[in-house]
Amino acid sequence: MLNVNGIYVSYGVIGALQDVSLQIGEGEAVALIGPNGAGKTTLIQTISGILRPKRGKVIFMGKEITRMAPYEIVRRGIVQVPEGRLVYPHFSVLENLRMGAYVEKKGELVRERVARVFQIFPVLQERIKQKAGTLSGGEQQMLAIARALMSKPKLLLLDEPSLGLAPNLVEGTLETIKWIHQEGTTVLLVEQNAFAALEIAGRAYILEGGQIVLQDESSQLLRNEEVRRKYFGE
Repeated sequence: MLNVNGIYVSYGVIGALQDVSLQIGEGEAVALIGPNGAGKTTLIQTISGILRPKRGKVIFMGKEITRMAPYEIVRRGIVQVPEGRLVYPHFSVLENLRMGAYVEKKGELVRERVARVFQIFPVLQERIKQKAGTLSGGEQQMLAIARALMSKPKLLLLDEPSLGLAPNLVEGTLETIKWIHQEGTTVLLVEQNAFAALEIAGRAYILEGGQIVLQDESSQLLRNEEVRRKYFGE
């Protein structure tokens, strides 16, 4: 489904990604883990078109999307849930959801999708008229994921979905992501909780210093002594 081939991305003279390649098959859940500053968000933003690589290609469903605008990439089926949620604080819950479906012109389909995300996140229906900026952190994360689902993504990019959440909300958020994948959505998950990410994903890439240093099945990485030492504190 997705092929990232030899990507180089720089911020001025600082190289953020250096010859990064990864592949995701349709129906997979793949994790991207690594320390802070490794380039994980940079890679997610390059895939979604927010950043442009100096070199390399991004190919989705057989078509190159490297130079496409972000809204064109959304139309093709790649949707990002950004780090920090970034809901529209002065818009209501319903208005945020409708913004997530801006690529869909049929009002009936938009209404069906709103009803669907309310089944997944019932608390959002209770808050339907509430300003998004007044929601709790956990509710805003629900809204950010629900907004992404409104465009019916083929590939969902999740950037640190548990970051900043209270511990009692983290498990529910990660369980929701697991359920979304099991329902058929392909997922690329960037997650600070490496153990939880490997529990959800079938495969994972480890990014350090802007380079992929290891890739393997999650079951193998969970048994890897170096990975356990670096990311599980053992």
